[in-house]
Amino acid sequence: MKKYSQKMSSFIVAVVLVCAILPFRAEASYEIPGICQVQTDTNAAGVVKTLDYGYTNNTYISLRDAAMILKDTDKVFSLEITKNAVSMNLGTAYTPVGAENAPWESSENPDLALRRNEFQVNGQKVYYYTMICALPSGGYDCFIMAADLAMILDADIVVPSTGGLQINTQTPFAVAPAVLEQAGYFYGVNSVLAGDATTGEIYYQYQSDTAYPIASTSKLMTCLLTMEAIAAGQIAADQTVFVSETAQALSVSGDGVIPFEAGQQITVQELLLGALLPSSNECALCLAETIDGSEEAFVRRMNQKAQDLGLSQAVFYNSHGLPAFTQDPVPSKRQNRMSAKDMFRMVSYLLKVYPQIKEITSLQEATLPSLNLEVRNLNPLLRNMSQVTGLKTGTTNKSGACLVTSLAADDGVLTHDLVVVVLGTEDSIERGRVSGLLARYALQAFSSGIEESAAENVPGALPTHAGAAVDWLLQAAKSGSRS
Repeated sequence: MKKYSQKMSSFIVAVVLVCAILPFRAEASYEIPGICQVQTDTNAAGVVKTLDYGYTNNTYISLRDAAMILKDTDKVFSLEITKNAVSMNLGTAYTPVGAENAPWESSENPDLALRRNEFQVNGQKVYYYTMICALPSGGYDCFIMAADLAMILDADIVVPSTGGLQINTQTPFAVAPAVLEQAGYFYGVNSVLAGDATTGEIYYQYQSDTAYPIASTSKLMTCLLTMEAIAAGQIAADQTVFVSETAQALSVSGDGVIPFEAGQQITVQELLLGALLPSSNECALCLAETIDGSEEAFVRRMNQKAQDLGLSQAVFYNSHGLPAFTQDPVPSKRQNRMSAKDMFRMVSYLLKVYPQIKEITSLQEATLPSLNLEVRNLNPLLRNMSQVTGLKTGTTNKSGACLVTSLAADDGVLTHDLVVVVLGTEDSIERGRVSGLLARYALQAFSSGIEESAAENVPGALPTHAGAAVDWLLQAAKSGSRS
């Protein structure tokens, strides 16, 4: 791939920070209604209703208002919104329902909740967090973050001034993570890394050398060792194993995912499906016991493999990633830990040696015949991006929400595995958004090359006032465009 001096797109200001600056108020709680002025590069303009969710400047924008403004552009889309579902069709004319591009009819806070409503784009289910509320005039509207809308439309959105949005329909979505870092976007994340697992090239990393709790992404090591055992002939994928009393006890605990009974029979392949898709802790434990007779012995294998792979910041206490308590009178609470760079190394090895894991992690749903049970993949990006092939989610109170994502990218000769590691976001909403941005950046870097260090083009410290921050970032973007 050719290196290039990437222009620092001013898109980054709005697509990520718009929700931190629009509209600008003192303090907010619950859902605070507001408005902003939106204009397109085709000179279409209008008022768009906004909602601050929970915090000041955590802003969601009206899809109906945006659809009305974009109805005569290349980014036109239609909407069908009910109490619990949104259907969005790109390239289809929008039919107004009334009250679009007008201020709120009431100053009272809308009665709604942030949740994962059913959301379809062009008939395909996607996972974006939205808010749906009933309009006083009848019908429903949906509110979505500007970053998510920009990713769906593949459009550039900038903030020319406080209280305004510019949608550039002719400019594709682009991400500059170095600018995000300068703006403090990753302060709420433990660490991130994006790179090419096929070549080992790292596109971007933030705090990637520090070990953090990794929760259920630990199961990637468990599955790696399972595939290694299958390759060595120690076990077989279609081998039937018996569920132990220990696995049953975990199954019926508060951390259980799949109902197990001691003595029940299930295949190794089904255990892999259960561990990787719905993140079954009991399935991971069954795999450990099948391979080494006990989880304790298997954990020794995990740590030895980490050493063999040169994972200097990795330590494992169990096969699944739940907190592990010691047997002391005052028990210590320990969790599997790894740095983002070590995770990248481990996943790169896994994808190179056992690429068949993607045949599992790319599934949205699967059936476990032995249990007559349907299971669903927890990875949200699998439904939002066609290039995504896996890999694994993870969440504990200590680790925060984690996600390791793999993507397929073709250079015309070879299909590469791109990997994005995100450790320690505040919740699953941010996990999906951070991972989605970096996944798109990884594809962008793969196709066009890595941006030169944006830090060279970003002078001084970030202003603390929202309006000043916008001006500062726009100036930085303009400066970068001249390099």
